[in-house]
Amino acid sequence: MMKDNEKIKEEVKRLLEGIHEHEHVLRMRTFIQHGKITTYDHCFRVAAMSYKINKMFRLKSDERALVRGAFLHDYFLYDWHKKKAKFRNLKEFLKLHGFMHPSYAAANAKRDFGIDEREEHIIKSHMWPLTVTKIPRSREAVIVCIADKLTSATETIMRF
Repeated sequence: MMKDNEKIKEEVKRLLEGIHEHEHVLRMRTFIQHGKITTYDHCFRVAAMSYKINKMFRLKSDERALVRGAFLHDYFLYDWHKKKAKFRNLKEFLKLHGFMHPSYAAANAKRDFGIDEREEHIIKSHMWPLTVTKIPRSREAVIVCIADKLTSATETIMRF
C-alpha cells in the first residue's frame, strides 16, 4: 500500500506529463537553490506542497495548471549564487535575481513547454510581495506563492 506522500508524488508526476524528465529541466539538478537542495528538488517540493494545499483545503484549483506552474516557477536555468550583487541605483537593484528570475523562468517555460497564460501568471507572480507589481490573481497563483514560501523556509532552516 502506497503512503500518502508517495501517492502525491505519483499524482504530481502524472500532472506534469513528462515535463520533469525533459533534458532542459534536468539541468536544474546541477544548480543549488537553498542549502543543499537543488533547484529541481525545490521545484518538485513546491509542486507537491501546492497539490497538498489544494487538496487539504478543498480549493478546487485547476490541478494541471497548478502543478505545472509550481514546478516551473524557478525554471531560470542558471546558478543564481554566482552573480555578485552590485547595484548603485534602483534600476540596477531591480535587476537582482529575486526580481528578475520569474520572468526568465516564464520565458523558458513558454519556449520549452508552450505554457498558457494561467501558468505564466503563476510563475511570474510567485515572488510576491517582493515583486510588488506581480500580484497573484488566481487561486493557483496564490497557492504556489504560499507553497514556495513554506518550502523555501523549510529548506533554509534545514541547513542549521
